[in-house]
Amino acid sequence: MTANTVVGVPAETAGGERRVALVPKVVERLLAKNLSVVVEPGAGAAALIPDDAYVHSGATLGDPWSADVVVKVAVPTDAEVAKLRAGAVFVGFLAPLTQPGKADALRAAGVTAFAMESIPRISRAQSMDALSSQANVAGYRAALLAAEHLTRFFPMLTTAAGTVPPAKVLVLGVGVAGLQALATARRLGAHTTGYDVRPEVADQVRSVGAQWLDLGIEATGSGGYARALTDDEREEQQRQLARAITGFDAVITTAQVPGRTAPTLVTAEAVKGMRAGSVVVDLAGESGGNCELTSPGLVVVEHAVTIASPLNLPATMPEHASELYARNVAALLELFITADGAIALDFSDEVVAGACVTGQEA
Repeated sequence: MTANTVVGVPAETAGGERRVALVPKVVERLLAKNLSVVVEPGAGAAALIPDDAYVHSGATLGDPWSADVVVKVAVPTDAEVAKLRAGAVFVGFLAPLTQPGKADALRAAGVTAFAMESIPRISRAQSMDALSSQANVAGYRAALLAAEHLTRFFPMLTTAAGTVPPAKVLVLGVGVAGLQALATARRLGAHTTGYDVRPEVADQVRSVGAQWLDLGIEATGSGGYARALTDDEREEQQRQLARAITGFDAVITTAQVPGRTAPTLVTAEAVKGMRAGSVVVDLAGESGGNCELTSPGLVVVEHAVTIASPLNLPATMPEHASELYARNVAALLELFITADGAIALDFSDEVVAGACVTGQEA
């Protein structure tokens, strides 16, 4: 590709998707690298970013699909893949483990595609880690949802009518989303406890002021994720969790294994044992859910317990979610950019090679 590479930013078309792949501040950052940016009119509208803000930042309004590099948030539709020109670079979420056909379609279109969820989890790539940036948003929102649906106060209150004890919140799965949920729930005044099958995260749980629930089951996997449990481990985990969960007012679950159905952590029996008015917020709904009674995308009440399983929580806070995602995208693009603004893909770089799902090296 020649200098003055053009980066295209299309409007998101997925239902409920309010984020946009680049925000004006990040457009300015890319222009400083000798790139040009074309934004589809209205691309930022759902994130409350007017077209004028993009123009003021130096972008132009027009057709983004003919650009050298197209950046997106949601997985592109087949119709959107057809708009990409052969030889283009695509950057966005691609769900390569659950939607492998999308990579095949991009490959057939002659597009070199980079999946944001495939960024290697190494220290050098932290600024590009969109899974983590968006998980922070999801964890924050999950704690707010738990407080909203709970029929009791989160903080301890001392009033003339007496003292109300703080809510007890349990977070199952303490990756980025879980830690943020713990931290946010504690800021709201709740008494917080975290659980994970990876014992090495216990200190992280304590660092946000939460207690650690130790069930004696360990399942550390690769890439910072937990491995799938054996049948015996799963049975023992569910038995111990069912007993522990009954002592909490709100349970937030975030446990997922990439490319697999989410593990069941909260059984129907555990929900039945919870106090009436309690809440389960299940962030694993897109992969089946961590709660046996979850209805993905819905809020239901079972045994007088509210079970919420929101999908795509980051899209419900589009301003900061877009800003963080745009920084992730820019950090990745900067690996591709030469001093004169040309794109040079160096597949000897483990980040470039790891994120690429189509192309010569994928």
